[in-house]
Amino acid sequence: MVKKATGDLDGDGRPETVAVVHCDAPMGTPPDGVYVLTQSADAKKPRVVATLIDPKDRTTVKTLAVSDAGVLADTLGYSSASVPSCCPDVRTSAKWQWKNGTFLRSTPAGAQSV
Repeated sequence: MVKKATGDLDGDGRPETVAVVHCDAPMGTPPDGVYVLTQSADAKKPRVVATLIDPKDRTTVKTLAVSDAGVLADTLGYSSASVPSCCPDVRTSAKWQWKNGTFLRSTPAGAQSV
């Protein structure tokens, strides 16, 4: 786990944890995954309830925050599969809100070239 933020995302009065994780790599920066975890009162372990960013998307999360019951992230990614992993060329800001039983993503600032 490289980053985490906590807050009540679904309005049930219990905090969820948003975790940014990636595999340990001897060289380079592996892509990140962003997951939402929760734990019910009677559960012994937390469980993953949503994947906000899949590692298959080749994304690196630069910042992560929970604010106003939403998840905010600034990310670096790639405009195409031909862009080398060393050199992300797209910067994006994204926000996820819990709505009707799922996390909906919006991109408030739009994607920008790096």
